[in-house]
Formats: sequence, C-alpha cells, structure tokens
Amino acid sequence: MTVLLELDQMSKTYGALRAVDDFALAVQEGEALAIIGPNGAGKTTVFNLIMNELRPDSGEIFLKGEAISSYPTHERVKLGIARTYQVPRPFAEMTVGENIRVGMLPDNLWKMVTEEAEEALETEIGRSVGFNNHQIAQRPSELAMGDLRRLELARTLAVQPSLLLLDEVFAGLTLGEIDQISELLVERKKHGLTYVMVSHDLRSMAPLVDRVIAISFGEIITEGTFNEVVNNKTVQEAYLGQ
Repeated sequence: MTVLLELDQMSKTYGALRAVDDFALAVQEGEALAIIGPNGAGKTTVFNLIMNELRPDSGEIFLKGEAISSYPTHERVKLGIARTYQVPRPFAEMTVGENIRVGMLPDNLWKMVTEEAEEALETEIGRSVGFNNHQIAQRPSELAMGDLRRLELARTLAVQPSLLLLDEVFAGLTLGEIDQISELLVERKKHGLTYVMVSHDLRSMAPLVDRVIAISFGEIITEGTFNEVVNNKTVQEAYLGQ
C-alpha cells in the first residue's frame, strides 16, 4: 500500500504542556484509521497540525511523499485534505445547499459547470448525509445540532477530498443518523476515500476502521486492530478509566 499522509516527529507545546510529543504517523492510501484517547490527549491538536491551523514546534508533514509543512491551509485543501470540526462552522447567512456549494467552487474558470449541474450535485451530497429538499433550503439557524454535524460532513464531501479528517462526527446524532453516515463512509471508502476518525463513540466507530491508534498526553500508547487496542491494559487505564 502507498503512504498517503505521513507525520514525522511532530511536536506542539503550550507553555509547559506538550500537547503533541514527537508524534509519528503514517496513513495508508485507502485506509480507515481511528485515533482514540482521553480528553486532552492531543487528538484534535493532531488534526489542527495536519490542516496548518496550528504551527508545530518541530516535525514535518508529507502528502504522497511531498513535504507540505510550509503549505497554507487552502493549499492543503486543494491537495485533497478536508476536515470536520467538533463545533460546526457553517456560513450562517447561507442555506444548507449554499453551504455545500461553497466547497464546489472551482479553482479556475476552466472547471466551471452549469448552475443546474451544481444544484444537482449539492442536492446529491445533501441527500447522501440524510437531508431532504426542505432541509437543503433551510439556514443553519433552523437546524438541530445533529443536522449541523451532518452539514459539516456534507461540506467536506463537496471538496471531493482524498483524505478526510472526522472529528467527533457522530456526536449528537441519532442511531438512525449514525447508521446512515456509517453506510456513506463505507461506500466512499470503497471508491478510494481515506479517512482518519476521532470519536468517543467507540461502538459506532469499531466497524468503520481498519486500524486504531491510542494516544495519551500527545504520545502514542499502542496501535493495532480495534479489539487489540481497546483490550490493551494501558489504554484501559488511560482512556477507559480502568
């Protein structure tokens, strides 16, 4: 398998706190990876470093072997990396459909498509995460938290990423919504999507990932299959409170 994303000895400190400590990670193309750990373990910090929303104190990031540490966030998105946020960040003045369409904006005039084609695609993406036509026409202020999380996912899918970072994507969703999102991720993975997932919902996450990494205080405790990691004594002590 080809390494899609590599983090080489990444570190980030906040005063005396080492949020990420010499963190090394390789994500294979087509892989579904989970990062688990207690609150404050550094999971979201890793995502922020990958997207250049935080600058590392040391370390390098590579995408398909290309060093991207100096690339701004928008360049990393152009290269195919997208993410969701724990706190949804929609454009409040836009409808759900318009929020989705923002991710479809072309980089240049040669990529422009008809308005009808854009509307069809935004509707397709919206429906894929469970929105009906009425909801696609609503504004974010009219949506419940679970709907806002689905909008977060729809906006990232509109970018057509090759690597998707999912930060607590199941939080606030009903069991039916979780099932729908899970089916969508499985289908997208079959068509080449690579994703890295952070979630406290271990039950929902378990069937969706090939490999799990457990971290605590910014360091990797262990990695392996889901069962191997959650049954690890050190992980249970650090993460599960046992």
